[in-house]
Amino acid sequence: MGTRRTKRLGNLILAELGGLLARRVKDPRVAAVNLTSVDVAPDLSQAKVFFSVLDSSKRDEALAGFKAAAGFLRRELAARLHLKTMPRLVPIYDDTLVKGAHLDQVIKEARAQDEANARARGEGDPEEAAE
Repeated sequence: MGTRRTKRLGNLILAELGGLLARRVKDPRVAAVNLTSVDVAPDLSQAKVFFSVLDSSKRDEALAGFKAAAGFLRRELAARLHLKTMPRLVPIYDDTLVKGAHLDQVIKEARAQDEANARARGEGDPEEAAE
């Protein structure tokens, strides 16, 4: 949770970082990085930048690339946002997308198992019975 100001600043940093990563950063390690959110500390000293990658095996490479580019990104953000003090960028891998995909797969498997059990008992389609 944060104040309205820190949330606005986080959204602004998120939007600007997305553009910078797409157009200005040449490091191939951060090419597949997807920014998910930015959480700015109340004292504006640091901004936690949450990111994910499509290929989870490249997580450590992406983190290293993001850390290497953090100084450049901070300098570019300071020039664009005109802040008195620019928060220090702290990249953090966000695995909620991976967990969500796994949970979705578990739910699909459970539904398939329920349907197979219902057919074995001769009940027919369980969704039709619920209506």
